[in-house]
Amino acid sequence: MKLILRILLSALAVILLANILPNVSVDSYVTAIIVAVILSLLNFLVKPILVILTLPVTIITFGLFLLIINAIIILLADALVAGFSVESIWWALLFSLLLSFLQSILYSLLKEDK
Repeated sequence: MKLILRILLSALAVILLANILPNVSVDSYVTAIIVAVILSLLNFLVKPILVILTLPVTIITFGLFLLIINAIIILLADALVAGFSVESIWWALLFSLLLSFLQSILYSLLKEDK
């Protein structure tokens, strides 16, 4: 149940950011849900491979290259999902930063008090 809520909150964040950022667009709510699922799958499957392959560059840049890897993941989602578009790597970088920030705020709502 928590996974479905996380996907829906991510889709909400994608829709909000598509409305705020001028060069990012999402066609519908269903497309936003698909983007959220694809992003989570890419982060689970592709991102670890990219991190390992680019480890020397990541070490040299003190971890800042991970931001570029996040932007590449966004651009991969753009290529995979029809109805979702990001104009350039710079907009993908800004989108990934804002998406991470917004997701952390929204996911904090799901935490249970212990």
